[in-house]
Amino acid sequence: MAQQVRTGRRYLRAFVSGFFVAVPVSLTVFDRFACVARVEGASMQPSLNPEAGPGDVVLLNRWSVRNHQVQRGDIVSVLSPKNPQQKIIKRVIGLEGDFIRTLSYKNRYVRIPDGHFWIEGDHHGHSLDSNSFGPVRTHARTHVP
Repeated sequence: MAQQVRTGRRYLRAFVSGFFVAVPVSLTVFDRFACVARVEGASMQPSLNPEAGPGDVVLLNRWSVRNHQVQRGDIVSVLSPKNPQQKIIKRVIGLEGDFIRTLSYKNRYVRIPDGHFWIEGDHHGHSLDSNSFGPVRTHARTHVP
């Protein structure tokens, strides 16, 4: 019986010490390198959420954004310029210095200013994107799936 108590205490001690190591490490990884997010809505169909349903789950890569490795064609998550409480997921169409032919923006052609990029949803008729609010500041981007 005493042997079982010692074994139980040893397992409990190992669990507690592992917990106090795992929690800070996990929080650091999710803060600095990656996080998981749910994609809802039709704006990125058919790439994400190809069918109506609960939504896709994506792993967002924060490391690429911190190292300025975002390229044309990447899908990024940014704070919405229309509602800063909401994150939106869109595709990068143009980077700073590029000239973009817009779909419905106030100007037919736009030069992307320094420190900005142009984002659009894949489902053009159902997307609140740069065609609605213009170029997005690069420091507003948060992660790349």
